[in-house]
Amino acid sequence: MRSDLRHPPHAPHQWHLTDDVDGFLAHAGDFLRSDPVLHTTPLSVTEKLRTQGPGAYGPKAPLFGRLVSDGEVRATFHRLSGGGLSPTALTPEQADGLAAHLLSLGYVLPHVTAEESTANAFAEAWQRRTGATYAPRVRLRLNRLGTLTPPDPFPAGRGRLVGDSEHEHLMQWCREFAADVGEDVTIDADTWAGTRFAEKHYTYWETPDGTPVSMAGANPLVGGQVRIDPVYTPAHLRGRGYAGAATVEVSRAALAAGAKEVVLYTNAANPTSNALYQRVGYVPVAEVVVYDFSYPTGDAASNGAAPEVAGSEVAGPDVAG
Repeated sequence: MRSDLRHPPHAPHQWHLTDDVDGFLAHAGDFLRSDPVLHTTPLSVTEKLRTQGPGAYGPKAPLFGRLVSDGEVRATFHRLSGGGLSPTALTPEQADGLAAHLLSLGYVLPHVTAEESTANAFAEAWQRRTGATYAPRVRLRLNRLGTLTPPDPFPAGRGRLVGDSEHEHLMQWCREFAADVGEDVTIDADTWAGTRFAEKHYTYWETPDGTPVSMAGANPLVGGQVRIDPVYTPAHLRGRGYAGAATVEVSRAALAAGAKEVVLYTNAANPTSNALYQRVGYVPVAEVVVYDFSYPTGDAASNGAAPEVAGSEVAGPDVAG
């Protein structure tokens, strides 16, 4: 792969673009690790690409960018398999510069996923420069673990790792989770390895008789952080504290494995799940918005892939109980 594919020759704030994840991390890895909470998504995305190869998110090569000023990386973005844009925090000026640069290279974006102020700035810049309108698809809340606090009362039972013999059951729950949060994904034995669910470690919360009643997944440790996702309880078992117990169990395991930060996303519009995670010790730190772009011709957005928020870049909203 080629690194630093395209960048202007004399710009004081210079965007360097590459399709080489190793080259990107050699320059931008320290920047991403400097704030593992806010950078949880690019950290996990680049780790999966680094370990599984460039096809981990689809047939098209990923694209990475880093903004360099005075020799320092100030911001980054990633774009997977021809889909939407996921930048780190940008000022309005930086967002406008990135929009102009991407347009000069012929890129068309179906959506942007970013912290709210950055998403607003980029969407406004993209609209000015392309005539595209934008509309929010979903708002997510990024939460980090403060003091882990088991729910009271704590449901009877225990947490345990999901065994190999339970893989079909695990896939069924992942299918149900995906359907509940609106993810358009096929999950079966043939497709499992290519889904965003495959690289996670899963814990079941089970009742004293050994019946699984809730699950929580965790992404691999990278950059000192672990992101919890997904959390799922079947609808008929919700409201009994099982999701809180599963979340506590998997959060405790992440800390024991060496995580300095444990984070998770929730749907900002779901007061039940937000209250649940706050009760067990998670604290809101940022709002993330996905804006879909609609173009005057009606066809410019058609080259996008599945949205980041529903794919592997950003965890889908939880379905707790």
